[in-house]
Amino acid sequence: MSIFQTSSCQTIQINGQLMDFSRPKIMGILNVTPDSFFDGGKHNGLDEALRHTERLLSEGADIIDLGAYSSRPGAKDISAQEEMDRAIPVIEAIRSEFPDAFISVDTFRAEVARASVQAGGHIINDIGGGTLDPLMFETVAELQVPYILMHMRGTPSTMQQLTSYEDVVNDVAVHLGNAVAQLRALGVKDIILDPGYGFAKTVEQNYELLMRVDQLHYFGLPILGGISRKSMIYKKLDLKPEDVLPSTIALNTLLLERGVQLLRVHDVKEAKQLIDLFF
Repeated sequence: MSIFQTSSCQTIQINGQLMDFSRPKIMGILNVTPDSFFDGGKHNGLDEALRHTERLLSEGADIIDLGAYSSRPGAKDISAQEEMDRAIPVIEAIRSEFPDAFISVDTFRAEVARASVQAGGHIINDIGGGTLDPLMFETVAELQVPYILMHMRGTPSTMQQLTSYEDVVNDVAVHLGNAVAQLRALGVKDIILDPGYGFAKTVEQNYELLMRVDQLHYFGLPILGGISRKSMIYKKLDLKPEDVLPSTIALNTLLLERGVQLLRVHDVKEAKQLIDLFF
């Protein structure tokens, strides 16, 4: 039995299977980009991507989150075609090599989302929360796949100039609530909320959102926490991303304590040990 307070058990349907969040789940990060902030260039070859996928799954990942577009500030913009050229072969290879694996595709483009699901992807993880492509919500509704709705403002290149909030937690909640209403009206059934740590928030706002993330349980939806090795940690400590695994674990503990049900991480083994301790 967990020593943490957990919210009522939510479920989502993935590829005809029910995933429940009575025990928190782990999303392992697979970036097939040359310029992601922590692991850019390490897994952007097909063989390297498959080896990393095998490692993530063997260490306990419940979902593989595939990113083919770097959203870090200052990253190079790429076309939808280039994003698909990076992502689709990896999706197809994972489905072939690991047919039981659940694949989330990290994209804000409806065109890429559609192609990714057709190639075998199961979940769309949209950093734009529908704001960067007006066709995303209706596309997800048509595809009938789970959708991770993240809060952000602007674009990856402008978001850090858009950090003025009356109350960051309330403002994020209102934004997400309005988007959930739109998705429900279109018939989207399975929604996961992501408060968007590091996206259009100052370091201080990120921590305010972390400490009060339990307020988002109001919506009765699973919540994703993605703080792994982010600048909210390494800038605060004046360290590099590769040096902040212990701090990432500490903050993931706070997320779990506040009822977050899905941890998006670079380091699956350590996240699984953390969950095994408390659940």
